[in-house]
Amino acid sequence: MKTLYTAHATAIAGRAGHAETDDKKISVDMSPPGSNGPGTNPEQLFACGYGACFGSAVMAVAKKKQVTVGEVKIQVDVNLNQDDDGGYFLSATLNATIGGVDDATAKDLVETAHHVCPYSKATRGNIEVTLNANGQKATA
Repeated sequence: MKTLYTAHATAIAGRAGHAETDDKKISVDMSPPGSNGPGTNPEQLFACGYGACFGSAVMAVAKKKQVTVGEVKIQVDVNLNQDDDGGYFLSATLNATIGGVDDATAKDLVETAHHVCPYSKATRGNIEVTLNANGQKATA
């Protein structure tokens, strides 16, 4: 294994606190989901990170398969769910829109990217992830 990059961040006071990276490129106040507080929440940050990473994975897969794509847009919904015992868990839906390709190619790129993306690897078997490519259901 070769470590390519390590991110460093600190969160203080949980969902009602503050989080920032060591280089201060991200410095955000946190607010619980649905609180209408001034800050963001972990689910929003996770959605942004997953979307950016997954989009890069789609583009990397397209390049490897020698497929020319237009704009790659990943819209991510991250759900904070509560089970019957009062515990919490996440689920996510990734809606990929890939310009310049037909629906079958978009679906292939998304399904392959799901096996390449580090976020998808981290979530596999841990949270339910639903994939859509150009409006069509894809296999997660």
